[in-house]
Amino acid sequence: MSLDLTIAARLKRNGDGLVPAIVQQYDTGEVLMLAWMDDEALHRTLTTGRATYWSRSRAAYWVKGDTSGHVQHVKSAALDCDGDTVLLKVDQVGAACHTGDRTCFDATPLDTTPASGARAEH
Repeated sequence: MSLDLTIAARLKRNGDGLVPAIVQQYDTGEVLMLAWMDDEALHRTLTTGRATYWSRSRAAYWVKGDTSGHVQHVKSAALDCDGDTVLLKVDQVGAACHTGDRTCFDATPLDTTPASGARAEH
């Protein structure tokens, strides 16, 4: 089996045949991580209910939680309006980040204070 042709036709992949997947906790809206998917990873995710990604560094598929136990049970999936990003809403078990943090976005916050003399946009 392969990815539904209607979905595949909507996908706008990068030069490597991948689309980014933003992963969000389904009940709180917390953004957990970003990973990459190709058609096969998306197909596996949609048909198994387990988040499956393409590892660019290992050049292999990985199912979130198979080694760590930090499983992502997929509650819903959607494409953005351009078809170039997937949004997965999941029930995250344990940490989402490979560092052991709940979310990959717990790292050092970036300073968003405008520089002196900078104009604020409205």
